[in-house]
Amino acid sequence: MKRKYLAIMLTGVLVLSAALTGCTGSSTKTAVKKTLIYSQGADPRGLDPAYVDDGESAKVIVNVYEGLLKYKEGSTDIEPSLATDWKISADGKEYTFNLRKNVKFQDGTPFNADAVIYSVGRQLPPKATDDMPYASFTFGPVAKLEKTGDYSVKFTLKNKYTPFLANLAMCLAAPIVSPTAAKKYGTKFVENPVGTGPYTFVSWDKNQSIKLKKNDTYWGAKPKADNIVFKFTKENSVRASDLMTGGTDIIDGVDPNDIAKLKSSNMKIYQTEGMDINYMGFNCSRAPFNDVKLREAISHAINRDELVKYLYQGYSSVASSPLPSFMPGYDKSVQPYNYDVTKAKQMLKDAGKSNLKVKIITYSNPRPYNTVGGQKLAESIQNYLAKIGVTATIDSYNWTDYKAKLANGEGDIFLYGWTGDNGDADNFLSLVDSKEIKSTLNSAQYSNPAVDALLVKGRELPNGEARNKVYKQIQEIIAKDAPWLPISHAQALAAYSPKVTGFKIHPTGTVFFSGVDK
Repeated sequence: MKRKYLAIMLTGVLVLSAALTGCTGSSTKTAVKKTLIYSQGADPRGLDPAYVDDGESAKVIVNVYEGLLKYKEGSTDIEPSLATDWKISADGKEYTFNLRKNVKFQDGTPFNADAVIYSVGRQLPPKATDDMPYASFTFGPVAKLEKTGDYSVKFTLKNKYTPFLANLAMCLAAPIVSPTAAKKYGTKFVENPVGTGPYTFVSWDKNQSIKLKKNDTYWGAKPKADNIVFKFTKENSVRASDLMTGGTDIIDGVDPNDIAKLKSSNMKIYQTEGMDINYMGFNCSRAPFNDVKLREAISHAINRDELVKYLYQGYSSVASSPLPSFMPGYDKSVQPYNYDVTKAKQMLKDAGKSNLKVKIITYSNPRPYNTVGGQKLAESIQNYLAKIGVTATIDSYNWTDYKAKLANGEGDIFLYGWTGDNGDADNFLSLVDSKEIKSTLNSAQYSNPAVDALLVKGRELPNGEARNKVYKQIQEIIAKDAPWLPISHAQALAAYSPKVTGFKIHPTGTVFFSGVDK
């Protein structure tokens, strides 16, 4: 009997052991961490949304921070985020927001009205500083911001401002930061972001990578991947090779020349119409291009149809306006100066500038609006200018240095672009508003009182044909003044491993990773 009992006990132990082993194996399997590696061409300029204005920064920021409002998936329609609802006064000047309760920042600080007052208040006079590029654009219309309860705030505007709600959903300036962290880190907060978003910042190895981890206390739907790594690789071809060999999961800035081999390696291509503009700008604040006739002459020298076909191979379309063709207010009848070498030469001769020498500055990395990078575009323009007797030198910089050089007014001609923040025409055309020269958003340093007045008018009109007409007038003026030469509108391009699911590029050019899985 003892032996029988012992056998039964041993059998029980073995069964229990097997069961526990099975449980342990299952637990180990489910505990495997999912890490998504996303490769882009350059580091962010910074990770405090009040102090940056570039897409590289925005891609990280949208996953760490949130604003009062957000855009719906795949569009620029507005929906609640940290605000649950809002009311607008009859005169269109007061916006009252009720805030979401039981939300915490990633450092444990409670989200409430005080956090909104702090985050926005630092971007309002007298606290706003010149190195906050989006502050005037986003909050310039705000006359007063006040706390109306622990979970409610009211913005009072100086005048009616139609784009205000759209601006509050933007990924720059508008996101709400942890007051505790911002005060703790001071000037280093730009490298130590703390928001309420689905991912928490871990580390930043400059020129190498940024690491984020899942925010386990996130108030919304939990993100699918445990970790996100933003990997910085300047060369398009290296990023493409890295993807094909499994060193990364997703790449942006896809060179059209690499698409065939990416497809042959069974990589997936993400491709959609981009809300962007790729342009050549003139420094309008000083000689030689404070002369509109010289800007016109140079514009006549560039064969944009040939250039776009050669560089982008069907993945970009020739631009005739700063606005994408699908945006309300776009006017297809407005055209920049056409390609005419004879006229360009004659205009230079008439101006006594037949032997003109100019300096072009550009960025070295690819951009969403210019997937081949600034160097190739600059060299193409340099060749066109040589045909009319203009000698152009090229200085190329990494993205962070380029932004600083441009802000300091370096270069006679510069290459740049824009990806729309909110789907509103004002967001593109404000780049030629003279009040944005100081913020550096108006990189051409172009000033025209008629344009400024029309921009003010457009912001106060409700959406509709009257407002669209104002933006058509602005396009006509700047086509003649030529502070820019519009070059192309790029498709939004990315490539990713077939193991990746749920990947999409938002129309604003950012990637919200919470729904992406592997």
